[in-house]
Amino acid sequence: MHTKRLLISGILFLLIAPALAQELRPVELYTQDELIKLIRENSHLQRVKADDCQLVQDIEARAEIMKLPSYQFLFGDMLAYGVCVPRDVERGWDFMLQAASQGLPEGLEQIGRYYHLGRLVQKDMAKAIVYLREAAALGNLKARIRLAEILVAGQGSPADFEQTYRWLHHSITADQATHAKINRLKKQLADKMPARVVANAERPVK
Repeated sequence: MHTKRLLISGILFLLIAPALAQELRPVELYTQDELIKLIRENSHLQRVKADDCQLVQDIEARAEIMKLPSYQFLFGDMLAYGVCVPRDVERGWDFMLQAASQGLPEGLEQIGRYYHLGRLVQKDMAKAIVYLREAAALGNLKARIRLAEILVAGQGSPADFEQTYRWLHHSITADQATHAKINRLKKQLADKMPARVVANAERPVK
């Protein structure tokens, strides 16, 4: 009987050991490309939580000591929303600004969006446009679309119409809904400009 119990216990251990090993395996730190992709998809905070907050110290070190912009942005967002760390909106905002100042397009876009929506900070359309324009110039599609929406809504400067139209015209996306939105915004911007300006904006980028 004793031998039988030992045999059953051994079989159960062999069955559950791989699962336990998987659970105890340390989480690998994100590569720069992986993290930027997560940020672009707005799934970076969910990923940190899904990893059971195991990487907080590594993330903070890369943000505060190594000053890597993608990690500054991630840690800033974690602080701003209290994800795996005590909430500290002011410190989080400072880290996001640092990421943006280093030219991280996703950081520039998010700060512009926050100023546009009045999230974490007071609404400031002038600042929103500045950050969105910078992100758009670096190829951030979300920033290009939001900037176009602001201009179509009658805010901002007509001086930005041609360049914003050009950015949209030369943007690439496989998402049909986004493609349709770009076409709609292009038409709305085109209605605000002379035909020659539209034609100039559609010329191939050299």
